[in-house]
Amino acid sequence: MFRIPAVLLIAALGSYVSFAADALRAPRIWNDAALAEWATPVAGLNVRPGVYSSAQYYAVPADNLRTYPVYPPDREPPGYWEWLQKQKPQPLVDASHLRTSSEWIAAGDRAFRDLDFILMRTSDRAVIARARDPQAFQRAPVQADGSFAPLRWVVTASGVMLSASACAACHAATAADRAGAVGRAVELAPRGRQRDGSATPPLTGPFGTARRLQQFYTDDPIPVAMWREFATPWAPDPRIERMKTMSPMELQQLQSDEPLARSFGGGMFARANSSPYNATKILDLQTLRYYRYLDATATHQLRGPEDVARYAALVTGADAMDFGPHRMLTDAQRRVRFRYADEVLYAIGMHLMSLEPPKNPDRASDELVQRGEQIFRREGCVTCHLPPNYTSGKLTLAQGWQPPVNHPNRDDILPRSVGTDPALALQTRKGTGLYKIPSLRGIWYRRFLLHDGSLTSLEELFDPARLDGAYRPTGWNPPGVTTREVPGHTFGVSLPPDEKKILLAFLRSL
Repeated sequence: MFRIPAVLLIAALGSYVSFAADALRAPRIWNDAALAEWATPVAGLNVRPGVYSSAQYYAVPADNLRTYPVYPPDREPPGYWEWLQKQKPQPLVDASHLRTSSEWIAAGDRAFRDLDFILMRTSDRAVIARARDPQAFQRAPVQADGSFAPLRWVVTASGVMLSASACAACHAATAADRAGAVGRAVELAPRGRQRDGSATPPLTGPFGTARRLQQFYTDDPIPVAMWREFATPWAPDPRIERMKTMSPMELQQLQSDEPLARSFGGGMFARANSSPYNATKILDLQTLRYYRYLDATATHQLRGPEDVARYAALVTGADAMDFGPHRMLTDAQRRVRFRYADEVLYAIGMHLMSLEPPKNPDRASDELVQRGEQIFRREGCVTCHLPPNYTSGKLTLAQGWQPPVNHPNRDDILPRSVGTDPALALQTRKGTGLYKIPSLRGIWYRRFLLHDGSLTSLEELFDPARLDGAYRPTGWNPPGVTTREVPGHTFGVSLPPDEKKILLAFLRSL
């Protein structure tokens, strides 16, 4: 019988053990070398945003706690609340059981749905009591299993705490959702009440928004916290600047006079470093793998699941908010308050980079789709929306801006603008002067089009009427605005109606 030499057997076993050990570990997410060139320079300053060092980040203990669904109390499974009290802390992601990519992806899928926002955790008895009151959930939408998705129970070493979902709060968790990854965001409604006067679930609505702002911008009144969230010192917006000196009552009045709620709900969200006057649509995460950059304004490179993990860490609390000479946080606020374990964020990155958009079940006939593709190619759309991903992965210029000759992303920047609204790219802290070329894959189910979500259908995108200042966009509008021009991306607008119909049939097949 053939025998393997002992030295070869030992070497082979050593290689296997080394591979297995590597497979069990997530990479170090907050890596100084990887962070050094990760961010895109801010257009108005030509500097990259500052970041916390690896030493600062890893000085904070890692959090990796399993969470549990919150049900309206009258819809809870029998004995659920009592069972929950007996549970011990468990890891959300147990890396000791993860050896293959498919296992990491499956773990990331669960983590994406179940991760909670640590700053929102509370054991306040009054808040817990509201979560145990069926009246607080009277008009709340629930999932098929009866749970209320925006909230999670967290079993900690000190007991059960209530928290809010981190990822799934804004992004739909399943590809089966025809709205794609466009989800629901916190609304700025009257404090603690629905618009019809009924109570809201805890940690949602304005109460949740206020808690998040108070936890992150410590010692600031809410108006000052809002100012820190959105102010752009090198391109000041008087509407944001006035928030800094407002009283809470005056801010509440502002929300009534200029309905800011439209920038914080229904698939739109004014994230930190942007503005409620220049909101962005919530990203379709099912097309993430097709891009080289994150955010509509390409704020950060996307080089793999590690960058997705870094971005998740950044937007959930690890943002120093330093922009050249401008420090948006006080000394007390400028610190890493918490961090998720690397394996949690890496698993989420692996999951998101594995997604594919669903196919249109109502796809047009092959003959019509082929004719539409011919028009698509004839009109030069493939220059930017290159098959098979239907994006080149490159960037276009915001109207009125030119990059410096030494711009680090210059090889990906096309020397042209498509003329869409430049405000987000030039007047906010997310302003890179650039817009990412979106993938057209899955465009059939997207709720909003263009980076500002101003349009809601392909028919509207190709309608020349939107180029008129008296037009009423069906999507997002800035607070206080009902009629306006929706400029830019005029490709195909002048096509004959029959050709538009054929082209749209092709686009809805992608």
